[in-house]
Amino acid sequence: MTVASDIDTPRTRIDWTKPVLWLFAAIMIVLIVLPLSWLAIYSLTDKANHVTLLNFVTLFTDPDFLDPLLTTAIIATSSAIICCLIAAPMGWLVSRTDMPGRQTIRALVTASFVTPPFLGAVAWELLAAPNSGLLNQLYRFLTGGESDAHLFDIYSLPGIIFVISCYTFPFVFVLVANALDNMPGELEDASAILGGRAWTTARRVTIPLAMPAIVAGALIAFLQAMTLFGSPAILALPAGFHTMTTKIWSLFQYPPKLELAAAAAVPLLILTILLLQGQKFLLGRRGFSVLGGKYGAPRRVEMKRWRWVALGFCLLMLLNPVFLPYFALFNAAFSPNATTLVTPSTLTLHNIVFVFTELSSTQLALKNTVILGTATATLGTLLALVIAYVTTRRVIAGHRILGFLATAPVAVPGIVLGVGLFLSYTRPPFVLYGTLWILLIAFLTINLPSAYQQLQAAFATVHPELEEASRILGASRLQALRQITAPLLRTGVIATWCFIFIGVMRELSAAIVLFTSQTKVISVLIYDLNESGDLAAISVLGIAMLLITFAVVLAVNRFPGLGGNAGARLRN
Repeated sequence: MTVASDIDTPRTRIDWTKPVLWLFAAIMIVLIVLPLSWLAIYSLTDKANHVTLLNFVTLFTDPDFLDPLLTTAIIATSSAIICCLIAAPMGWLVSRTDMPGRQTIRALVTASFVTPPFLGAVAWELLAAPNSGLLNQLYRFLTGGESDAHLFDIYSLPGIIFVISCYTFPFVFVLVANALDNMPGELEDASAILGGRAWTTARRVTIPLAMPAIVAGALIAFLQAMTLFGSPAILALPAGFHTMTTKIWSLFQYPPKLELAAAAAVPLLILTILLLQGQKFLLGRRGFSVLGGKYGAPRRVEMKRWRWVALGFCLLMLLNPVFLPYFALFNAAFSPNATTLVTPSTLTLHNIVFVFTELSSTQLALKNTVILGTATATLGTLLALVIAYVTTRRVIAGHRILGFLATAPVAVPGIVLGVGLFLSYTRPPFVLYGTLWILLIAFLTINLPSAYQQLQAAFATVHPELEEASRILGASRLQALRQITAPLLRTGVIATWCFIFIGVMRELSAAIVLFTSQTKVISVLIYDLNESGDLAAISVLGIAMLLITFAVVLAVNRFPGLGGNAGARLRN
């Protein structure tokens, strides 16, 4: 009897797997469906809560909305073209040639990627403002021009396109470089054997095979440029014009026009979905297939005397997103005047002391950012881990819908999500506006798709038989996930955590709609300081933000047993 009792004990133990997994499914629905539902409701109603299409009629007939639509289209299209013209050659040089310093170039592109675009816009204010910009001062010094003469005007449509392109081209670079890295070398070797010269091979073999990645990169660049808020708000508003994201933000100013804000967000949402579907279609197509098993690594093109010219080209391109902006930020942080070149005799620590001891908002913003970054990274990684487990192992009914919901937020621009969350959580029963909870939900929703996709790919490397063996020995699914699978996914889990933390640090689009005086984060504080013109304080905060970000990346690369794989995940 004692033996039978011992055997029956595991069978009578309550298995909480299904209830817990359904709880996670309910959380996913609340995170995504609720804000988008309120967005749709508000866009189709007037102030008296009557159903109407008047909001959309106003959107497409009023010049106050048509002009931002046209401006956004011009900026996004121009940025996408510029990004392809710069990033595609750089990707080819890094992936397929013997150019020196290839890994350094990849690292510098990573640096431009993790630099928040709004911080890059502030740096270019320091460099290219018509009157006070360092480059314009240098131009007047060299040419002896008048005090109002300038070579660059960053407060202009070309200036905005330039700055956005600086921080959008890494998306194209990564797609193109990865596509070329994975391209079979035998295809180009076959062309060479048949007498094709290097240019002929590139034109007829390499470029056509890489074209899907180039076009997909162009779509992503277009999408990023279209949905950015920070750079246009910092550079376009002083120039006297709006983009769609800044126009949506302006509709929240007093008196608020929430119905028009919701209607204006819908076209961004629809266009984002269409662009992402196009990108998925292009990357889903295979430009080549290999018969006969494994293929060799690509043979690098010998650049000979052009090797250093190629390196110079890459460094010149990285001058704009990395070297010059970082120089401007460090100069402003240690200079008595943000737009005056610092010298050993004028170097000062006053700006640093002011920001961290006298500026009352700094401590609160840092505290909020660290709390939200840590909480979002932890909850987001846990949520993505469970959802990836459910979808890859097909644990519950409706796992396909759950996978769709996990990736759906990638189609929701940050400013659109901010509008939806504002409409959702400023009314009973969930009144979260004015608390950190609403920002936590926003950051969690924005970062969930990338976290889910990373961990879903990681799950594919762990054979389910390991979990089945654990379950045969009496463990529940949750126990198997916690004790067997999660430790095997350590590299992916930690890289995902860091990726989400970095994403929270640089997020502004949703936060600018949802913050209050007590829930400011560093990105919002930087934007507020820019409106007051305190560029020196912004530079100090921006450098602090970059140091934290790079410290996280470095920690991942240096963590025992994780460095290479986790670092590669962050870079890609």
